[in-house]
Amino acid sequence: MAAKIAPGEQPEYWVRAVRELARDEVMRGIMERHPVGFLKGRGDALMTLLRSITGQQISVKAADSVWNRFSGCQALRMSGIQAEAVLRLSDEEMRGFGFSASKVRYVRGVCAGFVDGTVHPGLWDGMSDEAVIAELVKLPGIGRWTAEMFLMFHLLRPDVLPVDDLGLVKGFKLAYGHKWKTGGGVKVWQRRLRKVSAGWAPYRSVAVWYLWRSLDPVEVSY
Repeated sequence: MAAKIAPGEQPEYWVRAVRELARDEVMRGIMERHPVGFLKGRGDALMTLLRSITGQQISVKAADSVWNRFSGCQALRMSGIQAEAVLRLSDEEMRGFGFSASKVRYVRGVCAGFVDGTVHPGLWDGMSDEAVIAELVKLPGIGRWTAEMFLMFHLLRPDVLPVDDLGLVKGFKLAYGHKWKTGGGVKVWQRRLRKVSAGWAPYRSVAVWYLWRSLDPVEVSY
């Protein structure tokens, strides 16, 4: 379990992880091509989750527009993005920011979960990855993939493997595909990913970050 790290700071395990992962020839080649950068965290748990909901199934540009209207409304400018303040907004106001009806329910549900004790942010640092995921998926609109992104980009956990992330599967296939003579569908490559990634533990989050970088030089952030 990673120690608490301030937003934007390099995780304390990063240099050690890079050194360990360099034993994998393929991973070493990716890291050498992308020598700069590291996994950067976001500082506020509620904001991270609400931004993830905002961005579901719409473009980055559209998500930014909705988020800017939402976060910039007078009620939230005065109080900040606090669960109680969001819950005081009407459905009509939230639809006016650009949220769909389902996303209004999700945003309200997540905020309610922070208020009523469905989730326990103050305890997350001492909880296992799976225990945190089990709490988060109780919230509406939060599935396992979103919870895994939260582990990586908010809690900065070092050993997360989001096998349902199609970008990760694609990056793995392009980087490691030469090791197999046969192809296969997504499920096949996910099984191969799980097998190979056992050698990346306990730094699979770092390996995932580099495989994303192998597809796009821009650092991934959620």
